[in-house]
Amino acid sequence: MDCAHLVKANSIQGCKMNNVNVVYTPWSNLKKTADMDVGQIGFHRQKDVKIVTVEKKVNEILNRLEKTKMERFPDLAAEKECRDREERNEKKAQIQEMKRREKEEMKKKREMDELRHKFLSYIILAHKYQKENVSGINGKITFLLLKLGG
Repeated sequence: MDCAHLVKANSIQGCKMNNVNVVYTPWSNLKKTADMDVGQIGFHRQKDVKIVTVEKKVNEILNRLEKTKMERFPDLAAEKECRDREERNEKKAQIQEMKRREKEEMKKKREMDELRHKFLSYIILAHKYQKENVSGINGKITFLLLKLGG
């Protein structure tokens, strides 16, 4: 493993020694309690621990890794400002979308209220018309009954 060689080379004590054990484990497996000394750690699950032994320094691997090394010095303030600007723009877009939805809902509600009002006015007119027709029909029936009966 190239990574193990790089860890050995970057260690103050490890670079001077042979047969160095490099331990790999996910960070969630690390266990640190208050009674442990400085620099001492434990593991929650021993089966998640991988131990790689690096016997001695291999310059070929280290030189190859050194050639591919890319060191950047980013402008953190500019990156933060850019990220903040993007977050503000996203928030503005969300607010605009929410306002647009509210306008659509208000428009639909207004249309439904208009339809409800029209429907109720039609029902009232129909009821009124029906009352007039029924009284007119009742009058005709009464007239016919009187004519026949008498």
